[in-house]
Amino acid sequence: MELAKPLPGYLVQRYYGWKATSYAENRSWYRKLATEGQRPRAMVISCCDSRVHVTSIFGADQGEFFIHRNIANLVPPFEPDGDHHGTSATVEYAVTVLKVVHLIVLGHSQCGGVAGCIDMCQGKAPQMEAKESFVGRWMDILKPKYDLVADIADPAEQAGQLEKQAVITSLENLMTFPFVSNAVSEGSLSLHGLWTEIGEGGLECYEPAKEKFLPV
Repeated sequence: MELAKPLPGYLVQRYYGWKATSYAENRSWYRKLATEGQRPRAMVISCCDSRVHVTSIFGADQGEFFIHRNIANLVPPFEPDGDHHGTSATVEYAVTVLKVVHLIVLGHSQCGGVAGCIDMCQGKAPQMEAKESFVGRWMDILKPKYDLVADIADPAEQAGQLEKQAVITSLENLMTFPFVSNAVSEGSLSLHGLWTEIGEGGLECYEPAKEKFLPV
């Protein structure tokens, strides 16, 4: 691949800093992870947004979380059609191979993917309607939930509520995977829905009995 370039200098310097400090201070732990493999207790499905840092929120070390990130932290429904399914493959590996006991979906405030979905539903993003739009077709997963927030007048509140509906949609779709629903029924896997407010550092957890997100 002739177009690949050397790593930017500032990243090289950050690597050297990490190798001399964090790695050097925890060398035995890294070597243990390398030789014994990973045994994470939880999988986290979060957004690609650079402002959402799962390991920082929970103070997690290497090896604790099996993490998958995509646009708007969405999980598609179970579709064994022989096509490419990165998110589904990751869930399958986490549940059937790693045997995680917690599966967490983490949404967040000011989500660009959700904002794009709102624009698409309001006819303001024709580029996302195009068949060639990967983001648009991905946000089709969430579009049915727009009707639940369509009458909310305040744009910020509308976006926040649809962000939370994205979490609920993913939880619902996770249960369409036989290996997930079986593990949940057997009690070996629990599902969790979270939403974080970036600016304030808040964290809310979905309570099914109350059908709402409540502060942790």
